Amino acid sequence: MKRVKPAVLLTFSLLLGGCSAPAPAASEAPADPASAAVSEEESGRVLIAYFSRAGENWEVGNVAKGNTQIAAEIIAEETGYDLFRIRTVREYPLSYDEMLKVAEEEQKNNERPALRDEAGNFADYDIILLGYPIWWGDMPMAVYTFLESYDFAGKTVYPFNTHAGSGEAGTVRKIREVIPDADVHDGLAITGKDTQNDPDKVRGILQDWLRENGLQVEE
Repeated sequence: MKRVKPAVLLTFSLLLGGCSAPAPAASEAPADPASAAVSEEESGRVLIAYFSRAGENWEVGNVAKGNTQIAAEIIAEETGYDLFRIRTVREYPLSYDEMLKVAEEEQKNNERPALRDEAGNFADYDIILLGYPIWWGDMPMAVYTFLESYDFAGKTVYPFNTHAGSGEAGTVRKIREVIPDADVHDGLAITGKDTQNDPDKVRGILQDWLRENGLQVEE
């Protein structure tokens, strides 16, 4: 099992000891990286859960992997954390314009698209890295389905998203509203076209993000 840095593990120690967790409104800087390593039993399991769509994408044309999938896989390569792809039963159109129509309709109707797969061992994870694109200024509605399908109480969530200029578009606030019993940190927003055209740049951004949040794996 991979171990995360002590900064994250300290949060879980406080939770287990009955102390209050840090306020979800902001992420704190990691503790002294020179702190002693902890035992395997103290380490928290980490899941990278993400939604992504291949096909025609804004500014990058037709792609075999969606922007968020590329970012999620880079994180997995850097850390060895488990990956779970959030997939819908009904697939979205490959055409970008047609996908937008479906996504807009789902959003207007506040739909919860059915998901194809279950994260069967979700309860075993302490930390969730949640990835998604921005569609119509929000998360895809399938991400809401995912958030409402599992018990996030006591878990720590680190959102990351890909976008075409809207940043995180207020989605971190919405995540906190949907799963109020989780400790949701501030998110990381990545320009979608960079994942396709400059993956080395994105890898560097993600490495810095993991390091700043104490999420990198100990050597």
